Amino acid sequence: MNGPQEAGRSCDAWPKVEMTGLDTVWFYVAGTLCNLRCTHCFISCSPDNRSHGMMTLQEMHPYLDEAERLGVREYYLTGGEPFLNREILPILEATLRQGPATVLTNGLFLDQLTCRKLRAIADASDYSLDIRVSLDGWGPEDHDRIRGSGTFHRAVNGIRALAEHRFLPIVTVTEAAEGVGGIDGRTRFLELLLSVGLSRPRIKILPLWRIGAEAGRARGYESWERLSSDATTPEGLAALQCSSGRAVTTRGVYVCPILIDEPGARLGARLEETLRPFGLSYGACHTCYVSGVTCRT
Repeated sequence: MNGPQEAGRSCDAWPKVEMTGLDTVWFYVAGTLCNLRCTHCFISCSPDNRSHGMMTLQEMHPYLDEAERLGVREYYLTGGEPFLNREILPILEATLRQGPATVLTNGLFLDQLTCRKLRAIADASDYSLDIRVSLDGWGPEDHDRIRGSGTFHRAVNGIRALAEHRFLPIVTVTEAAEGVGGIDGRTRFLELLLSVGLSRPRIKILPLWRIGAEAGRARGYESWERLSSDATTPEGLAALQCSSGRAVTTRGVYVCPILIDEPGARLGARLEETLRPFGLSYGACHTCYVSGVTCRT
């Protein structure tokens, strides 16, 4: 993970993203703890990674209060694996009292009881609840190679349980599985999701950020994979996640959910301290800009 000094350019050379308004907040409710050790994880989440801790409901309340004052319109609960957090359901209830929420999960904890509780929470809220489940292939031969033996069938069972409880989960796919981005790959995913009971499949395909575990699995960023002010446009910069979102962990508030392991991406202890421009000095910024990706649903 390379910062400005490693790339050999002054901080003034990087394009800066202006904060247009805080619309989105990401909460790392599980920190970097996960029940899996995926080979492409951009922050190397695992059962023994405690660089960012679990967030408690008590720790969430001040940020939720602040987010409400600042006019935040949507929330994301992520990790690590959010369902490892024993307070995830009350955290979700508190979040849904303020706005729509999305939970990002590997799907392995989505049994019938959990999905029934999620349905009750969703029905009691005026706002929408989305669940995003990760799949990295059309079968165990792809997915399990990346996420671990037996994980494909468990994730698909979680998707099926969500469908049975009237959810339409978003299935998130990364390019770690070859061929997912083309028409044929999308068609195969649609057929798979229809077969497990999703009447209106939703698929979100994400690029690979070459940091964390992914840098070891394939490669890290090359020196040329950086943005420059003369190769970006104001419109393109304004479309980035960091122009309207921030990510909260137990260690403070970061510019985005991708860069929580970069000390330079920590902008403050509170949300209101972080509403300032940010220089796009990291390789991950290059990926976001060039691919046109947004972490939002």
